[in-house]
Amino acid sequence: MRADRVFAYGATAGLLGDLLLGDPRRGHPVAAFGRAAGAVEQLLWRDHRGWGALHTAVCVGGTAALGALAQSGVRTSAAASVALTAAATWAVVGGTSLAREARVIGRALEAGDVDGARARLPHLCGRDPQALDADGIARAVVESVAENTSDAVVGALVWGAVAGVPGLLGFRAVNTLDAMVGHKSPRYRRYGWASARLDDVAGWPGARLTAVLAAAAGPDPRGALRAWRADAHRHPSPNAGPVEASFAGALGVRLGGTLSYGGRVEHRPVLNGDGRAVTTKDIDRAVRLSRRVGLLALGTGIAARAIVAKTRGRRS
Repeated sequence: MRADRVFAYGATAGLLGDLLLGDPRRGHPVAAFGRAAGAVEQLLWRDHRGWGALHTAVCVGGTAALGALAQSGVRTSAAASVALTAAATWAVVGGTSLAREARVIGRALEAGDVDGARARLPHLCGRDPQALDADGIARAVVESVAENTSDAVVGALVWGAVAGVPGLLGFRAVNTLDAMVGHKSPRYRRYGWASARLDDVAGWPGARLTAVLAAAAGPDPRGALRAWRADAHRHPSPNAGPVEASFAGALGVRLGGTLSYGGRVEHRPVLNGDGRAVTTKDIDRAVRLSRRVGLLALGTGIAARAIVAKTRGRRS
């Protein structure tokens, strides 16, 4: 079976598996990677960029190599190749868990349980929830849904379309490692530099595709494109900026502004300043938009691989 068809069938099955099953409560492969990466960190940590780069190379390179080895081992069997791609896709995408966590917080806010929503917010993002009111929590959820649509769904599908199972697993390794060591705390400012920069590079195509698809699938395409063009470059993250700005414009809301991480206050630029303030009802709207973007990303990846395969077939 051609590689483009293996990806089409496998990625579709994997995304369907995520939709029906979500993430396992125990024994998730990404959690296993996190434990392994933590063990490597214990051996290698030094307050130095070079040692951090070695950590990144070992963890990401090792994961991609395992994926390549597994893919090579089943290449003679179409059914096994599709099954491996499906399993890898299911393991690395997280759209259902993202939607579930967002909606749990949304239901708590709708019931007036702000304390319950604050307690649940750390399951979705790293914000300090105690200083947030209901609308502030809702804004944090919408921003997290937007950013994680790119990180947990679209980016993985992009790299799966490009490189198959190694691409799927390698991208998730990059993204997970960035979450572990890529932040600017005193311990990781130098050690996590390579992981953070690699995540910026690996996430670039998925973030732009997410922004395009959010504009295409949202209720206000022109607003999404206008906010992306006007505000994305002002965001401190080169990948979160286009995604959050496009979601803000598509949904007609304002995102960004003052927020707090780990006791550190950040004053971020407002995205789509002409939009209205986020309310609790916008959480479900953001989740529905995220779902549509994920499905469109799957279709885009399948179509792109089919076009490349057909082009190569004509040349040969």
